[in-house]
Amino acid sequence: MNEKFDFGSENAGNIVYIRRVAMDTLPDEVRRQVPGADALYAVHGADGERLALVKDRSLAFLLARQNELTPVSVH
Repeated sequence: MNEKFDFGSENAGNIVYIRRVAMDTLPDEVRRQVPGADALYAVHGADGERLALVKDRSLAFLLARQNELTPVSVH
């Protein structure tokens, strides 16, 4: 945990950010597809573009890794 990481430009291209998204901030169409959920998890590219929405945090990390991306949690 105390090791420094080089966030140089060659590493920036494969980093994605995972964050919790409250259901009340999503469009009605999305909320209807996941009844009973209180939140979803978004995978965002380095430029802030939302790439995916999934039902739980572990699935968001799995999805990123399966696509050869490096997931980072955002609080």
